Amino acid sequence: MKKIQNISKKIGKLLLIILISFFSGVLGSLTILQLNQKQKTNTQNSTTITQTAVKNENSTTKAVDKVKDAVVSIITYSANSQNGLFGYGESDTDTNTEQVSSQGSGVIYKKDGEYAYIVTNTHVINGAKKVDIRLADGTKVPGEIVGTDTYSDIAVVKISSEKVSAVAEFGDSSQLTVGETAIAIGSPLGSEYANTVTQGIVSSLNRTVSLKSEDGQAISTKAIQTDTAINPGNSGGPLINIQGQVIGITSSKIATNGGTSVEGLGFAIPSNDAIKIIEQLEKNGKVTRPALGIQMVNLSNLSTTDLQKLKLPDNITSGVAVRSVQPNMPANGHLEKYDVITKVDGNPIASTTELQNALYSHSVGDEMTITYYRNGKEETTTIKLDKSTNDLNQ
Repeated sequence: MKKIQNISKKIGKLLLIILISFFSGVLGSLTILQLNQKQKTNTQNSTTITQTAVKNENSTTKAVDKVKDAVVSIITYSANSQNGLFGYGESDTDTNTEQVSSQGSGVIYKKDGEYAYIVTNTHVINGAKKVDIRLADGTKVPGEIVGTDTYSDIAVVKISSEKVSAVAEFGDSSQLTVGETAIAIGSPLGSEYANTVTQGIVSSLNRTVSLKSEDGQAISTKAIQTDTAINPGNSGGPLINIQGQVIGITSSKIATNGGTSVEGLGFAIPSNDAIKIIEQLEKNGKVTRPALGIQMVNLSNLSTTDLQKLKLPDNITSGVAVRSVQPNMPANGHLEKYDVITKVDGNPIASTTELQNALYSHSVGDEMTITYYRNGKEETTTIKLDKSTNDLNQ
């Protein structure tokens, strides 16, 4: 009997050990499964990226959106018999082929019937045999030069209006404030970078910018100065305000000064000045300006010997000396050789550039008051500008 009881105890202990082992295994498996699930969840949480689509809009994006479709790239071509589609000596004709000469920018300012009109810089299309216009959507159309004016550096080109979808609005440049936002749109370095937008401020107003064209003619403007990034190819494109209105036509920049690199010195022709030139170019293909009929030289460029001949008071150190007067021109009978002009319409004149700017601010038929010194005495005369630059040396 005792033997049976001992066997029963042993079997009971064995069953207990088996049960404990079983439940321990189940518990271990559940623990491992739980840990794996937690690890998986952590991994998923660490690799999940939340992405939300947001379209950012501000006053700058709205201004750009208003005018961007009216901004174009201007591509000019020159004759070249060596580089064409067929290569040198392989053309199927004996005529010269064409190659890209320069690229710049422009802005569509008017759509009138079958034509749309673009304003750009004269130096962009100067000497071009052919002009193509690349619209904002990439479409390329032929352009026809309506007129150019070297002095103001303004030119007008017309294209078919068929594919033109937008026209820019011009603002009043006389209302500009130094420090306000200025945005340039154009094709820096050419049409490959068309529709490039840069932003800055209006840095200054009425800056006199005097340059020489490739053929030696004077270019002079009372320009808007801006620190907006401007590069070759931006020329002719619009400078706009925060309302998306064209306030200037981008024209030039100063990159170096006496070997020193310069940043943020860009210039644009004020929209009000551009409009006056545009109207004449559309109507006549050229700008007719009044002429005085004098040859002149800056007082500051004269030698001390020449200055003594003028008999000026000691306090007169700047002005314009008259070298000669052309017969049958407005200045004849009013001004004489050796006169020194110091004021026009009451405003001081220090150089031939300032005198020319003052003269060209008038129209043919206007009157202009000139203050000058003759034999050491200050005098004033009023001259009727009844002749134009077309009458010079005739």
